[in-house]
Amino acid sequence: MWWQGNKIGIILLFAIMFTSTKVFAQELNCTVEVNSSSVEGTSTDIFRTLQQSMTEYLNENQWTNTVFAPNERIECRLFLTVKEYKDEKVKGELQVQLSRPVYNSSYTTTLLNFKDTKVEFNYREGDPLTFTDNVWENNLTGLLNYYAYLFLALDFDSFSPKGGQPYFDKAAQVVQLAQSSGEIGWRTFEDNRNRSAVLSSFTDSNTGMIRDLIYQYHRKGLDEMVTSADKGRAAITESLKALEQIYSTAPMSVALTMFRDTKLDELVNIYSKSPQSEREEVYELLKKLYPTDMERINKIRNGS
Repeated sequence: MWWQGNKIGIILLFAIMFTSTKVFAQELNCTVEVNSSSVEGTSTDIFRTLQQSMTEYLNENQWTNTVFAPNERIECRLFLTVKEYKDEKVKGELQVQLSRPVYNSSYTTTLLNFKDTKVEFNYREGDPLTFTDNVWENNLTGLLNYYAYLFLALDFDSFSPKGGQPYFDKAAQVVQLAQSSGEIGWRTFEDNRNRSAVLSSFTDSNTGMIRDLIYQYHRKGLDEMVTSADKGRAAITESLKALEQIYSTAPMSVALTMFRDTKLDELVNIYSKSPQSEREEVYELLKKLYPTDMERINKIRNGS
C-alpha cells in the first residue's frame, strides 16, 4: 500500500503538527516578579522558586482553544510584594497589568492596572502548581487562573464587542469555586475592590457598559488614530460617556477606579493636541468622576 512506504514521513508530519500546536497554543506572555525584600529570616530561594513556578504556570498552560502565534501572545505582568511569610503562608499584594499593541503602530496601551491587596496563599518550596479546570486546587492556582481568564477576557473585549465573554464566564467559575474556600479576597460584599467586585464590575448590568467602553476606546479609538487622529479621538470621547452612566448607578464601583488608574495619564496624552472644545468636553466629564485627580485632569483642559 502507498501509505506503508511513507509511514515514517506521515508519523513525522503528525509529530510536527502536534508540536507546533503545543508551541503556538499558549496565549500569555506574562512577566512575574516576586519581591520579598521586606521578609527577614527566610531563604530567598523559596521566592525565586515561587516566581519561576508562577511564570511557568501562566505561560505554559493552555487557557483557550484559540491558536496564538508567538507575536500574538498577550502581554501581562504580575508583581507580587511579599509582606509576610510564616508557617508556609504568603501574605502580600499583587499588582497586575495587562497591555495590548495599537494597530499599525509601535505604541502599546494598558488595558488593566490594578492592585490586589488581599493576597494570601500557602506555599512550600517545590510545591507543584497543577492546573485543573473547574476544580479548586488551592488559593495560589485560583489566583492565577482568575487573572489569566481576566486578562483573556479584557484582551478579547478590546478587539470585538463582548468578545471576552467565554473568559469572563471562566473567571466567574473560579470566583464561584473560591466562595466556599474561605479564603479572603473572593467573598461577595467583603469589600468593593476585591476579586469578586472586580469581576462584577464587568458583568453586572449597572456597570457592564465598561465593556462597551473597552471595545470602542481601543478598537474604534486608538486603533483608528494611526490613520485618522480626529476620528479615533472622537470615538474615545464618545466611549467615555459610559463612565457617566456607571457613576450615576454605582458611584463606588471599582470599574471607575480601575479606569482612572489605567487610563488617566494616557488621556492626557491623547488630548494634548486636540481642539479646545474637545478638551473641554472631556474635562467636564472627568472632573465630576475624579475630583481628587484635578492636577492631571487640568492637563487635559490646558493641552500642550
